[in-house]
Amino acid sequence: MELQVVDELGVSRTPIRLAFEELERQGFLERLPTRGFRVRGISPDDIADAIDVRGNLEGMAARLLAQRGAGDGVIEELQMCVREGRELLREAKGNRHLIDASRWVPMNGKFHSILVAAAGNQVLQAAIDLVGKNPLAGPASLTLSGDFPQLEFKLIERAQEDHEDVLAGIVARDGALVELLMKEHARRSRDNKRRLLEGVRQVMQDRHVA
Repeated sequence: MELQVVDELGVSRTPIRLAFEELERQGFLERLPTRGFRVRGISPDDIADAIDVRGNLEGMAARLLAQRGAGDGVIEELQMCVREGRELLREAKGNRHLIDASRWVPMNGKFHSILVAAAGNQVLQAAIDLVGKNPLAGPASLTLSGDFPQLEFKLIERAQEDHEDVLAGIVARDGALVELLMKEHARRSRDNKRRLLEGVRQVMQDRHVA
């Protein structure tokens, strides 16, 4: 597979190998015992199950953080993510509701990673990292194609509300509340990704027919 891609693209093996390793890290490829890679088979149900598990683990992390009390540095980092989310939504309203995915996706991943890291539980961190290796299961793997701007804007707007509510709960040190909020946040992410994937699949089918 690696050599085939090298031949097709006319580049050296090093960038291809690095790209494959990144795809393996994200869960799209799996390494073969006899060398090489192959595309990993995964269904929408697999993605949904992984997101459900992540939601429960992140809910535990949020509860631990809230109960322990987040330091000023952690609160400031989370606030910066929330402020950037507000700005992205403001910009999207003036641009046909198109969300800048190149900024939203990494910011969303950062919000979640800050929260988990600040919980201070290495075993929990390892479990979340493992679940995040499943394709499209991690918070930084949101699919925003731009084909459905109104729908995508609405979904991101709700995700932003969730972030703000979680932050407020952490500041208030309400562990039970933030655990519930993170679980519900993941559940919505699960359902939204399924809707977006189905929409993208339909668009691809329509373009193929045309």
